[in-house]
Amino acid sequence: MTSAVRSGIIVRPARADDAGDIARFNLAMAQETEAKALDPGRLRAGVDAVLADARHGFYLVAEIDGANAGCLMVTYEWSDWRNGQWWWLQSVYVPEEYRRRGVFRALHAATERRARATPGVIGMRLYVERENVNAQSTYARLGMHDSGYRLYECEFGDEGLRAEG
Repeated sequence: MTSAVRSGIIVRPARADDAGDIARFNLAMAQETEAKALDPGRLRAGVDAVLADARHGFYLVAEIDGANAGCLMVTYEWSDWRNGQWWWLQSVYVPEEYRRRGVFRALHAATERRARATPGVIGMRLYVERENVNAQSTYARLGMHDSGYRLYECEFGDEGLRAEG
């Protein structure tokens, strides 16, 4: 994967030396959006696992003036209905000092270009907290829409997460 540049923002595949920033971004995102405190060691191991094994997915990082200004992770879901792969955008985060500067727009555009250029990829999905109306309006402006589905889960253990507040 090569890097892409958009108005001074460079979007590139994450490298091993980005793991600390990615983990820090994920800690902040979980706290901001869900009031969850993640276990830093477990989170770092999860980030490292993605960076070491592309079967888990991949990260893209946005840089401004050499500093990491945001990231997202792509994971994969197979659709037997469509005989193709959905790319899920996860762990999306832009630190406050870089917001409203086009960082997520650049990350989204780079991801969409990669997805459209990858045979068998049929689209992109993400989930968003119901109360996060700012993110929802951003996603809508970029051409994404509410799929009409609700997300249900059955979690096996919550050692890595604890609700605060």
